[in-house]
Amino acid sequence: MKRKSVKTKGAALLLVMAMAAASMTGCGGKEDAKEPTKEVDFADITGNNNSNTDNPDTAPETPDIQESSTEQQIEESREGMYRSEITNEWIDESLKNQRPIAVMVDNEKAALPHYGLTEADVVYEIMNSTANGRITRLMAIVKDWGKIEQFGSIRSTRSTNIMLAAEWNAVLCHDGGPYYVDDWLAKKYSANFSGGFSRVDNGKKREFTEYICAGDLDKKFANSKYSTEYNEYYPGQHYFFSDTEIDLSNVGNAVACTNIELPFPHNSSKLQYNESTGTYDYYEYGQAHTDPQHGNAQLTFKNVLLQETDFNELDDNGYLIYNAIDSGRSAYYITNGKAIEVSWIKAGESDKTIYLSKETGEEIELNTGKTYVALVPADSWSKVVIQ
Repeated sequence: MKRKSVKTKGAALLLVMAMAAASMTGCGGKEDAKEPTKEVDFADITGNNNSNTDNPDTAPETPDIQESSTEQQIEESREGMYRSEITNEWIDESLKNQRPIAVMVDNEKAALPHYGLTEADVVYEIMNSTANGRITRLMAIVKDWGKIEQFGSIRSTRSTNIMLAAEWNAVLCHDGGPYYVDDWLAKKYSANFSGGFSRVDNGKKREFTEYICAGDLDKKFANSKYSTEYNEYYPGQHYFFSDTEIDLSNVGNAVACTNIELPFPHNSSKLQYNESTGTYDYYEYGQAHTDPQHGNAQLTFKNVLLQETDFNELDDNGYLIYNAIDSGRSAYYITNGKAIEVSWIKAGESDKTIYLSKETGEEIELNTGKTYVALVPADSWSKVVIQ
């Protein structure tokens, strides 16, 4: 089986930056009470007029990924398996065209422990509200969702998550949300299942008892208009992976990074480098994040991406939307005990977020494995600890 080593060329990235500059922004019931629906204009919220991105005929085109035949490499093949487009790990070939899900996971301390989160391929951590110590919520991207036995608990979504889920052509699994999300859920690129997942008697309040359990998603898809496979809104492979293990020591601006502390005061999330596994273990609320669904395994990641992201508050209740469509913003790529400064760009609502090398201007490659992504509020970016 051939695997292509794909690199984004500088000219194509200049096109993306030009596009973004033109649209730049500086196991159920419903958990959130619905207010009367009102129109929410993305341009009013973020200063970005991007109304055409839900129409594939008029949306800004994603630049072609240039490929050189000299970069093709032949590697081992495994019968009945292929390299996952999300992690580059070997997975069953029957999953090749299956679209992932994006699961909104409650990150209140009362919601712990989280079940099944070690099954996620990518985990986002995002400030969910400016209130309550800037509490975060997790969004887990899961490719092989058919193996889920219990995942969650599930909570409501925010507008930013709808844009991020669209980057993967993922079906967003949540339970309701504030009325601000209504127009976003109606976008043509948006696909979502809201509520109606399994309730698990775990002795907690009702808002902490909803999980995706075995069979839930099969029923959801069967009773919906959504295909289980990638559709016309799929923007293509999200990350590109190195054919060899990446050693950031060879990059000029690399620094040692064995400890990462995020400026999320509510849960004080951090990641610590585990030299024995070559991954970053996740901690919050002063303790290791473990998964009882899988023998209390700790949540850990091969790749860490931190991106400085501005946001707008929507009301006095702490609801917000990130200016996720932007370019030239600061970011870090962290792997194998080293960190480098990069920049990020997202050209449209359902376009991929791309991370660019500051040395070459080209899209970076990642190591094979799972990825953690944090959208760090711009006003606290300077408080990120990397040491």
